[in-house]
Amino acid sequence: MTRIYFDNAATTALDKEVLDAMLPFMTTHFGNPSSIYSYGRESRLAIETARKTVAKILNAHPGEIFFTSGGTESDNMAISAAIHDLGCRHIITSPIEHHAVLHAVEQWDKKDLVTSSFVKLLPDGHVDLNDLEEQLATQKERCFVSLMHANNEIGNLLDIYAAGEICKKHNAIFHSDTVQTVGHYKIDLRSKPVHFATGAGHKFHGPKGVGILYVNDNIKINPVIFGGGQERNMRAGTENLYGIVGFAKALELADATMEQDSVHIQSLKTYMIEQLQKNISGVLFNGDYAGKSLYTVLNVSFPKTEKSEMLLFSLDMQGICVSGGSACSSGADVGSHVIRAISTNPNRVPVRFSFCKHNTKEEVDIVIEKLKELI
Repeated sequence: MTRIYFDNAATTALDKEVLDAMLPFMTTHFGNPSSIYSYGRESRLAIETARKTVAKILNAHPGEIFFTSGGTESDNMAISAAIHDLGCRHIITSPIEHHAVLHAVEQWDKKDLVTSSFVKLLPDGHVDLNDLEEQLATQKERCFVSLMHANNEIGNLLDIYAAGEICKKHNAIFHSDTVQTVGHYKIDLRSKPVHFATGAGHKFHGPKGVGILYVNDNIKINPVIFGGGQERNMRAGTENLYGIVGFAKALELADATMEQDSVHIQSLKTYMIEQLQKNISGVLFNGDYAGKSLYTVLNVSFPKTEKSEMLLFSLDMQGICVSGGSACSSGADVGSHVIRAISTNPNRVPVRFSFCKHNTKEEVDIVIEKLKELI
């Protein structure tokens, strides 16, 4: 049975060229980057070269890029720094953020270090920027705003520039979880009024367990992990050398072919929408799927029946990998918090299909045929 993988928003396959770039640092170039002999210097050079590559592609200063273990750690670092180092006492976020943000905010709120509130959502799942403006205007305390650049479940894209300008006007610290957009869109951090941004290697054919936190030069934050002073004193611990090399290589490759890849992937998404509408009655889509939306993500809403309730399992048995929500929380079968926030209709079953450059129209056809059989 051939496997069809349509869950690329959860993770992507590692590119062979990325693996090739990583292998020497797993085998012969294994020196500790903090050691002063040549083996160590080789490793140190590889990390700093990777940092420069990432900074150049994202139009940031190399000193603004910190390597972490992934998006979740980066989000947590940003929130913690805003509270402890930047004096933020109120957090404004949205009910459809990734749990890396929502659960972190919940914890700090429980400890009574901050208060928090949600920004309103428009019917199509976009953040209501007028409500953000109103909330910031009425807050006496310094605010921290965390709004993701693109939603990992429904694909909605935030106007990061407009949100950042509102934050700037009210002297708020602005963090955007850019995990779904780094490696998929041209991101120019210099021109964006954002203090913190995040990325994860495994979302664009890089390795798992490595990410970045962008910290704008205009803010000063304190170390999060203490020890040997790695990552310019911000995050102690021997660096994930081959992960960092892989992250930079994957980003470089993604950036080089972004234009053609995005056209190909968008065509798959558009084709799947057409085929679903043609072949399956009662099908709807969640979020602003044909508007300001990720070209990689399509969240489909099927009418709830005995058959469709088992859809994820049935597709899995046919060798088709898709998800009902965020992969990070699929172990806990509580349904999607994102879908709950934008739709109160219990008679629908949401399924997320997410595509990458390796997917084909033939795969879409096979999935449509299987869906016709299963529904």
